[in-house]
Amino acid sequence: MNEASREIDTAEQPGRPRPLQPLPEVQAFLASRRSRPAKTLDKTPPDRTDLEAMLTVAARSPDHGKLEPWRFVIAGRDAMARLEDAAVARGEALGRDAESVAKAARNFGFGGVIVVVVASPKPAAKIPEWEQALSAGAVCLALVNAALAASWGANWLTGPFARDDVFLHEAMGCAQGEYVAGFIHIGRETVVPPDRPRPDIAAITTWL
Repeated sequence: MNEASREIDTAEQPGRPRPLQPLPEVQAFLASRRSRPAKTLDKTPPDRTDLEAMLTVAARSPDHGKLEPWRFVIAGRDAMARLEDAAVARGEALGRDAESVAKAARNFGFGGVIVVVVASPKPAAKIPEWEQALSAGAVCLALVNAALAASWGANWLTGPFARDDVFLHEAMGCAQGEYVAGFIHIGRETVVPPDRPRPDIAAITTWL
């Protein structure tokens, strides 16, 4: 038995830690990841195969109890235009001022596709809804990272219609109790934004 085989056999024994196998390229990507502002994305969408690959990655997010308390709604360019119109109509029905309505609705025009991550909480005695909401948030970040890793630009937005029951039901067919964890805009990036200030880890970390 050679040395490499002995290490593998030892690592597979119950209670034995596996050897560390860092992935420097993945670590470098995560350390430098940067969302692309939605308004800077062009209108080119990924094809269905590429998009499904991103969704598959996003769906590997933590999910206590395997409840799948989230689902995806894909809005291509035509559907994005309909969402924009629906947002204007809903904003006007609520009596909001024209400027804020136009600004919120305009967001639905950014990018080549919007993946709507719909939080869909499930009844579970041991898994509270707030924990399921965290899982939906994890899916949003994983989807953004999957898009960025595939060289697309991506941005995670919410906005005033993410929890508007009437808009969600009429525009996207959401059921009672569902809401939007994130509108994930994906398209080709047109600019690479400068990095923004990052947290001071020492200031926000407590060592026990």
